[in-house]
Amino acid sequence: MSELLDLAGIFVFALSGALMGVRKRLDAVGMGVLAGMTALGGGVVRDLILNVRPIAFQSLGYVLVPIAATVIVFFFHPHVARVMPAILVLDAAGLGLFCAVGTEKAMAYGLSPLHSALLGVTTAVGGGMLRDVLAGEIPTLLYDRQLYAVPALLGSAAMAGLSSYGWHGWPATLAAALLAFGLRIAAMRYKWRAPLARGVSE
Repeated sequence: MSELLDLAGIFVFALSGALMGVRKRLDAVGMGVLAGMTALGGGVVRDLILNVRPIAFQSLGYVLVPIAATVIVFFFHPHVARVMPAILVLDAAGLGLFCAVGTEKAMAYGLSPLHSALLGVTTAVGGGMLRDVLAGEIPTLLYDRQLYAVPALLGSAAMAGLSSYGWHGWPATLAAALLAFGLRIAAMRYKWRAPLARGVSE
């Protein structure tokens, strides 16, 4: 079940990466690279920091899903772009899931709650950051005007706190994931924005 949820999140992230490739007028290879980086980059970075073999290299599904997302966007990108609001909701769900799972894995490998939370954020937004760098955009992590990294940070902090007090397994993961998901949805709904430096206008 957990792998199916992982693959669902990877699929949604890969769609956003491939769509970025369309907007940047990249070819099929470029679209595939952005899709793969968006979907798998955060998890790979997390596993490398934990000094374990990345899970993306242990299952064929983790490679095939971004390829499938790229093919869908390649042929049907106008239709995919049309349902972007629904994709953003699924993306928020993937954000919540990945930040919680990433934090829990880091805690299981003995990292402190603070470092685990930071690694959870890396899992959730690292792929998008790599996508933005490759596409020549300011990474969301550095310009969080749509409150993307902040919900991931709070969800990761919640997961680390729950784990510290002995709450493990799917109830804790679900609670942290729902917190990040809810904050991300609320940010999109009410157009919440992170503040700029004092005196700097929009």
